Amino acid sequence: MTEVNATFEQAAFEQATFERAAFDRHNVVVVIPALNEALRIRDVVEGALAECDRVIVIDDGSDDGTAEKIADLPVTLLHHPQRMGKGASLRDGFREALRMGAAAVLTMDGDGQHLAADIPRLIAAANHHPNCIAIGARLRKRAQQPTYRRLANEFGDWGIAWGCGYRIADTQSGQRLYPAAVAALQDVPGEDFVYEAQILISAARRLGMGAVSVPIESRYAGAGAVEKFRKSHFRPLRDLYRITSHVVVQVWTYGHVIREYRRTRHTPAVIHDPSGEFASPLRDR
Repeated sequence: MTEVNATFEQAAFEQATFERAAFDRHNVVVVIPALNEALRIRDVVEGALAECDRVIVIDDGSDDGTAEKIADLPVTLLHHPQRMGKGASLRDGFREALRMGAAAVLTMDGDGQHLAADIPRLIAAANHHPNCIAIGARLRKRAQQPTYRRLANEFGDWGIAWGCGYRIADTQSGQRLYPAAVAALQDVPGEDFVYEAQILISAARRLGMGAVSVPIESRYAGAGAVEKFRKSHFRPLRDLYRITSHVVVQVWTYGHVIREYRRTRHTPAVIHDPSGEFASPLRDR
């Protein structure tokens, strides 16, 4: 990314922010990457359609009939003939959503972990916090989250925050609302789960974009779980290593490592929670 391109991106972002209307169900497009999600994909898509007018599903080379489960629903279905990874799926989904004229893109996973009923809350948070990515942070019912996943997420939060320059609650969540300027970012490196980490860093560094977290439920398979979920595609050791090594390179590339670390630790995560349950010690600005 050259200095000229970065300046152009920032100027375009500021102009778009100044001119944009409020986000709502008509101008927010839902993007759902799907790899072997036949178990829950129909429920996920029907829920998304109840909250937003337009939904895009990217079938990433599934071999379990995922696409057939939603063939009769009014969605845009993109196919990858073979698995290309979550990063590629998101890029294709962003491109199609922007072609549709989306003011923002809201992503959610196809395994049923995210509730479509939370979509209006993310939209409200994004409207309340201009120039922010809204993230569905799995802060409620955290006892349902496996201990190893919770520890992995907390470690990931620490590293990705360093890259962004501010703390974020739940950097690993796939339920996010990206303003169109973020979805339009080019040359965002990284694949699979690394891409989701990098786009937060790229948005912060190249656009001056912040992040606001909206408390949502942690929903996992296991003892006491009412609903069935397929086994997660996230592999904590493998994927956390990939994310961490990638972020370390980014932090060193940007320079001023100690100064950035201190700045990060003094910039609390922003939580949008009108109920007040998670108002402290995190801050809703």
